[in-house]
Amino acid sequence: MRILFIRHADPDYVADGITDKGRIEAKLLADRIDTFGIDEVYVSPLGRARDTFAFCANKLDIKPVTLDWLEEFPARFDPEEADEDTRMAFATELKTDEETGKYKKRIVWDMLPSYYKDHPELFDVSTWRDSDIVRSSDTIKCYDHIIRSFDDFLSDHGYKRSGNIYRVVSGSSDTIAFFCHFGVTSVMLSHLWGISPFVPLQFLAAAPTSVTEIVTEEREKGIAIFRTVRIGDITHLTMGGEKPSFAARFCERFENEDERH
Repeated sequence: MRILFIRHADPDYVADGITDKGRIEAKLLADRIDTFGIDEVYVSPLGRARDTFAFCANKLDIKPVTLDWLEEFPARFDPEEADEDTRMAFATELKTDEETGKYKKRIVWDMLPSYYKDHPELFDVSTWRDSDIVRSSDTIKCYDHIIRSFDDFLSDHGYKRSGNIYRVVSGSSDTIAFFCHFGVTSVMLSHLWGISPFVPLQFLAAAPTSVTEIVTEEREKGIAIFRTVRIGDITHLTMGGEKPSFAARFCERFENEDERH
């Protein structure tokens, strides 16, 4: 089985859709989508993912299925539950509610490198769950819901998880496409790779409309693992002469005022 994680096009977060640039990206993706050999399509309920797939819909004679758990990884850090040291992970991003005076919650993985590079427990396959950041958030609840849903999905397609491997109940050669988001893709990849989710969340960057591909490998009869054969592929953009969106990244140099800080 092949699974394609396709990130949405350049996002308009306010309108929950895609930008004019995103529409160009989505069209270039659609120009190539019929070469991917897709058999099934699953889409996040969020507008930016649905709008991206809409460009591909005319090229694929496939009815998409919306899966709520494919929405962007929703875990939030609550500064009110954390000590001062842990709040420093979001030092430049903390904001207070004008009415209550309390800190607003933050996306849990949008933390500063000066913090996470000083806290290696975040990157350990086991200890990340007991880290101060995670204890001051709903990360475990959100993470476990996604991986349970993902494993149920794989089981329905013939691959049942047993410990750290997948038992092949009924092998498949189908190609599945998930039109979704960077964060939730990182969570699913971390589960398949057997690592902390903070590893891909902090050290990968997948541009809008990029394609990440995993395939099953059955070296032992009845036992499958998933190998990653490409990450963040933007060939469709380069072929169309379109530069990738900077939406997945922060400034290359701090002095670059025109790039995201």
